[in-house]
Amino acid sequence: MTFRVGQIDHVELFVPDRHQAAAWYHEVLGLEIVPEYEHWAEPARGPLMISPDGGSTKLALFSGSPQGDRETAGYHLVAFRVDGPGFMEFLDRLDETPLDDHLGERVTRLKVRDHGKAFSVYFSDPYGHRLEVTTYDVGYVRARIPEGLV
Repeated sequence: MTFRVGQIDHVELFVPDRHQAAAWYHEVLGLEIVPEYEHWAEPARGPLMISPDGGSTKLALFSGSPQGDRETAGYHLVAFRVDGPGFMEFLDRLDETPLDDHLGERVTRLKVRDHGKAFSVYFSDPYGHRLEVTTYDVGYVRARIPEGLV
């Protein structure tokens, strides 16, 4: 039998203020602080764990200098998967929750990338971490995005 991991547990990000960052991730992506690990954030150096799924997959927010506009030296980006309706809802929210990409350009529906078997939108958090929302529900999205928009 070959060893195999079960899933990605967490990705560590450095931010100047963990609770402020958690609030941004909640507003933009719906991530919540995981209550059972919140005590880890009590020491100034511990992580604040946030999650989209009750703690199965997490971002660990540490206090420190974020990536900012430096080129990636470690991971390139974190991608979050949604279903087709979730992808369209994310796009619908871009007017009320403006996001920029890593070049500082506003993210709009025109920035949606059609990968053939998936659709993605790329953006950055306020600290320069590159993020992606992606869906494999191509038929659903293709039926709702006007021809030639992507």
